[in-house]
Amino acid sequence: MSLDPSFVGRTYPPTAPYQVGREKIREFATAIGAEEPAYHDPDAARALGHPDVVAPPTFPMTITMSASRQIIDDPELGIDYSRVVHGDQRFRYTRPVVAGDELVCVNTVEDVITRGGHGFVTIRTEVSTTTGEPVVTAWCKFVVRGEG
Repeated sequence: MSLDPSFVGRTYPPTAPYQVGREKIREFATAIGAEEPAYHDPDAARALGHPDVVAPPTFPMTITMSASRQIIDDPELGIDYSRVVHGDQRFRYTRPVVAGDELVCVNTVEDVITRGGHGFVTIRTEVSTTTGEPVVTAWCKFVVRGEG
């Protein structure tokens, strides 16, 4: 099944709020080998002007990947997740993610193309606080491998 290009521009409803926890940030930082004190120690983060520990730059992936299920699971788009590989990821920050943030994601299908028998879907996710403060925009490209 090929991907439906009419999905370009489609925006999905906001996700349920995600409470960013200090331990989640520490666990993520440890998992990726990020040893910067501001990722682990609230006092070090406060010394840099943050209210609590700061998340490493790729931390929003933990939130946006879950949020992208809205699009992946939409049967009308036609993504066979068993054939998906992660193609690209990038972020544009308004401000860092910090422990205590309560974040929501709004997903938009930014691009759907087919090349060489493979489908490519680019998702833009606007991550903001529950009060509407923009935090980060994330782009993720999924490659849906063709058959054969």
